[in-house]
Amino acid sequence: MKHIEWKIILGVLFVTLSAVVYVIHYLVFRDAHHIFIYLVGDIAFVFLEVLMVTLIIDEVLNSREKENLLQKMNMVIGTFFSEAGIGILGFLSLFDTRIERLRNDLRLTADCTDQEFTRLSRQIKQYDYELDLSRGNLETLKDLLLKHREFMLRLLENPNLLEHDAFTNLLMAVFHLTDELTARRNLSHLSEADSLHLATDMIRAYGRLLSGWLDYMQHLRKHYPYLYSFAMRTNPFDPEATVEFT
Repeated sequence: MKHIEWKIILGVLFVTLSAVVYVIHYLVFRDAHHIFIYLVGDIAFVFLEVLMVTLIIDEVLNSREKENLLQKMNMVIGTFFSEAGIGILGFLSLFDTRIERLRNDLRLTADCTDQEFTRLSRQIKQYDYELDLSRGNLETLKDLLLKHREFMLRLLENPNLLEHDAFTNLLMAVFHLTDELTARRNLSHLSEADSLHLATDMIRAYGRLLSGWLDYMQHLRKHYPYLYSFAMRTNPFDPEATVEFT
């Protein structure tokens, strides 16, 4: 309330000072016609100033702010994939019965263009996931997720992530899968219905991890070629990938 009163007082003061200056101008030059010509001209220009400040300059500043925020979010996303995401994604891929199709498509190279990444992103979203729980060890998957649970919880505390719905949804899908696996006493003896339910949760986390990883790879290729080079050499979908140069 005090803040609003301060603004009102300041506004009244400026209007009063403006009126005093106009009165002094009239008393000195006795030319009301001249005063009103410039007064109307100044008022007319106010609308152009509002247009420039609110629509043009403000838009430029917001664009820069969004770009800086996106850079900060991508740093957080990069940390996630380096510390946990790549390992979880690679382990989930063990359950994928159609993994060979993904491997052929996701062998990224330094020559990949934005158009190719767009095509791959669309293809990933349309990919018909089919996971077979017998192809991997659910206990090991549970231990892996629990190992990174605290780290992922700290990521959610980052206020920048509130502006990135896709990554927040990714983390929530991984948390939900962790809870589902942890809540079961024996993962080696599941009913058919329970296996189907877990497979659905795994597909949700797997798909969002895959889309997030692909978007992050595109970001690295565009802004950090040296990090993209390392990411290609640790690509979980390329069986021939190796960190060492040959």
